[in-house]
Amino acid sequence: MSVNLLHGDCLEQMKQLSDNSVDSIVTDPPYGISFMAKKWDYDVPSVEVWKEAIRVLKPGGHALIACGTRTQHRMVVNIEDAGFEIRDVVSWIYGSGFPKSLNIHKKDERCPDGWGTAIKPACEFFTLCRKPLSEKTIAKNVLKWGTGGINIDGCRVGTDAITINRHDGQSNSLVESTKGKWTGKKEVVQGRFPANLIHDGSQEVLELFPETKSRSNKGASSVANSREVYGKYTGKIDCGASANHDPAGEKGSAARFFYCPKASKKDRDEGLEGFEEKEIESDLGSGDICKKREYRVHPIRKNTHPTVKPTALMQYLCRLITPTGGVVLDPYMGSGSTGKAAVKEGFSFIGCELDDDYYKIAKARTHQLGKTK
Repeated sequence: MSVNLLHGDCLEQMKQLSDNSVDSIVTDPPYGISFMAKKWDYDVPSVEVWKEAIRVLKPGGHALIACGTRTQHRMVVNIEDAGFEIRDVVSWIYGSGFPKSLNIHKKDERCPDGWGTAIKPACEFFTLCRKPLSEKTIAKNVLKWGTGGINIDGCRVGTDAITINRHDGQSNSLVESTKGKWTGKKEVVQGRFPANLIHDGSQEVLELFPETKSRSNKGASSVANSREVYGKYTGKIDCGASANHDPAGEKGSAARFFYCPKASKKDRDEGLEGFEEKEIESDLGSGDICKKREYRVHPIRKNTHPTVKPTALMQYLCRLITPTGGVVLDPYMGSGSTGKAAVKEGFSFIGCELDDDYYKIAKARTHQLGKTK
């Protein structure tokens, strides 16, 4: 396992990498929304960037590429134009988003009261895409390159015993054969089939789901192997706003989906013990607003990147699409959450970052876990 951090523009840095040399791409690139007037967020990555990414990715290799709701269409078009096959979109929903809406009536009392300019953000998307296979079948592609499939059993949700039917020892199926009989062998596995939805476990999100019959959470208190799944949560792990929420007795169908809260301060600053704490610009997220007065509060953190993804979320995504012992690439490394996650999962990691400060933070966060170049 190795960690290779490249300092500079990702389009140029990826040119140093060989064809078909990485197993997966997990990245949180610029969304193209001019986030807090940051220059690096003026547009979504170009087709040229994704062409270089697909060159270094092995045939059949998957990528999970994050984007916001406003520019998801532009991101996906560029990814597809570069040659990727769009396979799905994984939605991460959360209750801690803050509405960035202008009260029009306050600006001019002649305007109707109660009207604004935006709705509350509560989700982000990860486009799941794949480099075309080089072989005639997925099985042959996996045998040659190790890539082509996704890690279903390694990403099952929860700890309930589920009876499934194996077909040819490779895939799960809930479809009967043409003869009306199951063609596969019944097998008991732990956890539900992973879905294209992830939630943060907040009460606001749980209430969005229709209630179903209560089901057992026996054994669900375990969060072994960093699987931060929905189940009996005791607050032993620092999960920010969700730390006091115990969904063990919930009846909502959110229990079927992977659970991961937003990044906590502990998660953000882990590995940065020698760094100075600074006031950072806030995205008006949970805990950053003074409730008695409407003004922005700048939180004090060592990790000054404004859009840090939780490590547990990135671990799950890396594990979903990366073969055992594989190499994960993040062209837009930021403060290194994907790198930290990849190393925790036992994968090698290659990351690119242009900003000097973020590069130093990413290096510190990953250095504690693996040998960093």
